[in-house]
Amino acid sequence: MDLNAIRAKLDALNNNGQQREKTDYSTIFWKPELGKQTVRIVPSAFDPAFPFKELKFHYGIGKYPMVALSNFGKQDPIEEFVKELRKTNDKDNWSLSGKISPKTRIFAPVIVRGEEDKGVRLWGFGVTIYKSLLALAEDEDVGDFTDVINGWDMVVEQRQGNPYPETTVRIKPKQTPLSDNNDLVDKWLKEQPNPVEVHNEYDYDFIKKQLQNYLNPGSAEEDTPAAGAETSPESTSPQKSDFTLETATAGNQDTVSKFDDLFNE
Repeated sequence: MDLNAIRAKLDALNNNGQQREKTDYSTIFWKPELGKQTVRIVPSAFDPAFPFKELKFHYGIGKYPMVALSNFGKQDPIEEFVKELRKTNDKDNWSLSGKISPKTRIFAPVIVRGEEDKGVRLWGFGVTIYKSLLALAEDEDVGDFTDVINGWDMVVEQRQGNPYPETTVRIKPKQTPLSDNNDLVDKWLKEQPNPVEVHNEYDYDFIKKQLQNYLNPGSAEEDTPAAGAETSPESTSPQKSDFTLETATAGNQDTVSKFDDLFNE
């Protein structure tokens, strides 16, 4: 038997019978490995004055992380619900709002030294690394580390932590050009993955359904796309279709009421 053909058929079945070209995310994103690696943050092709892009994600609500629709300039049902919860004086509502509030992740375009042939990729990190990088940029002895002539390479070191790896960054001792090849520099400054467009844009009703299932897991239905599935970029405008939480315990009745008030108007 042809093992590759079997894998292709299995992938098609797992994607509801739709044959889909898989995206090689290793060409889009760079993720630090244990040890030390040298990278160069480059000016963003989408905002040359600021190399960082902050995006909000919903974690732990659906089967997979979901990019908040506010990143695309649209209404997001979870963020709307969080606002409603915080209009109350109920501590449980406030606690829930903290749990389901979107979390910020930051992306920067980088060239990884020794892997220049892979071009510019996106490095995603949290607020701790973000603060470190902003502090370096503010340091008068460092300044604009993205400068293609007199910028700075950085050493990214990842150590095994408990339970998660710990990542630190420090600049190299000397300023260096991004590359001696001007054509290559021009290419890197122009050909970059868009940090917003590379993420799947789930539609309003889909995210709303994940929130409903999260709040009322007893009636949850499996309605999450396969990992890496591409959702249609032509997402429709948000429509507040009528649905309610079918069951509720006495302890979360106020939460249920807020949910129903928001989505059943």
